[in-house]
Amino acid sequence: METLKYGIIKTKKQYIEYCDILERLVDNGGENSQDEIELLGLLIEKWDSDHTSLSDLSPIELIKSLMRENNLKSKDLAVILGLSKGTVSKILNYRKGLSKETIRILANHFKISQEAFNRPYKLINGINRNFKNANLMNTTKNIDNAVSI
Repeated sequence: METLKYGIIKTKKQYIEYCDILERLVDNGGENSQDEIELLGLLIEKWDSDHTSLSDLSPIELIKSLMRENNLKSKDLAVILGLSKGTVSKILNYRKGLSKETIRILANHFKISQEAFNRPYKLINGINRNFKNANLMNTTKNIDNAVSI
């Protein structure tokens, strides 16, 4: 019986080894190794999906992580999202929430489910800091008209 060249990834060491092999194959043109490249890609994706928990990260932490992985700066993200650098800065500093359109663009660009970005997280909003337990999204409130319960 012939032994398989590649198998299901079971350890971090094996994962790193397969990533290195895949990178070498792709760098060398990979035209003669297309099946091997596709197989390694599937095995690596399987490991990633089983061992990466996006649910542990807030949407902003996820964006920052994806930016690091893809060597993106805030100005690059501004271009991708079609937003000003100031708006991107507010988003990355928890001062502005993610719009539906921004979530769609992020999901499409990074090839991740929209649900990863569409989770609640707390914003830092100096205007609303006088409210207890205020989970307010980009709103300003007139303190004089606030109703206390």
